[in-house]
Amino acid sequence: MLKQKLNWKRPLFYALLPIFFVMAFLGFPLPVGPLPATKPAQEQAVVVKKKKKRFTLLVPGASQDETED
Repeated sequence: MLKQKLNWKRPLFYALLPIFFVMAFLGFPLPVGPLPATKPAQEQAVVVKKKKKRFTLLVPGASQDETED
């Protein structure tokens, strides 16, 4: 007497019916708040190479340009 063929469509419809009502009043897609702000990435340190100092002999009476040759 209670041997009815079970159908998956009817329970699915009644399970999703509250969601359809909410979407009808609030709109589609559902309004959600913005995502939280992400933390800024840690800055990467750059190694600064120092220039090698050039030692020149200072000759008295000569200009700096002549000693660089």
